Amino acid sequence: MLDKVIMLVFAMISIALLLNLWRLLRGPSLPDRILALDTMYINSIALIILYGLLMGSPLYFEAALLIAMLGFVSTVAVCKFLLRGDIIE
Repeated sequence: MLDKVIMLVFAMISIALLLNLWRLLRGPSLPDRILALDTMYINSIALIILYGLLMGSPLYFEAALLIAMLGFVSTVAVCKFLLRGDIIE
């Protein structure tokens, strides 16, 4: 039963990723595109965690944690660049 639910959630998150990609390509403004990219990495983290649940391996959880940290730092860097025009002060 859990395998079927995980596959259903896989499909739903994949659809969400496709919709985020559409927003990334067609976003009316730059903040919309940044938000779509941020949401895409969050959805990819969810896919990695689901795959780890399906395979029963704790290695995928560590990879998801690493992607979460890198995604947060990159989002902060892009927002800081947009606000100030410079990342390093």
